[in-house]
Amino acid sequence: MKETMTDTQVTYTLEVGGRFYIVENVPARVCRETGEQFFSPQTVERIHALIKGRKPPVRVIETPVYEYS
Repeated sequence: MKETMTDTQVTYTLEVGGRFYIVENVPARVCRETGEQFFSPQTVERIHALIKGRKPPVRVIETPVYEYS
């Protein structure tokens, strides 16, 4: 069977308490066929620690919000 997963870095987005967070350059395994992303438990723990921590973000961006109606 041919391997369809590749190791790469992705941008991870997360919403917590009505606020959106973007974490860049996150290591992931990505399926070349479906684009589905898989993260190790250690990576997920690190992402959550970054968001919960007191360290300031690298930068802050403004994001427009639209309602589909």
